[in-house]
Amino acid sequence: MTNRNSFTIAGTDIEEVKRKNAEAGLSYKEVLEHLAKTGGYDTKAYSDTNVEEVKKQIHKHLH
Repeated sequence: MTNRNSFTIAGTDIEEVKRKNAEAGLSYKEVLEHLAKTGGYDTKAYSDTNVEEVKKQIHKHLH
């Protein structure tokens, strides 16, 4: 028989921590994705913008 509630050496209930994390809101990765899509400050490293496509749109009148 296995104990569903696993505890760390310090006595932390791992399942409780997982439940609380699930209820806590956005994950770190979800925050980065949101910033990339909404243009938060200094988010170039996380952006999913196709730079070449933007350049084409900006300069399409030159071609």
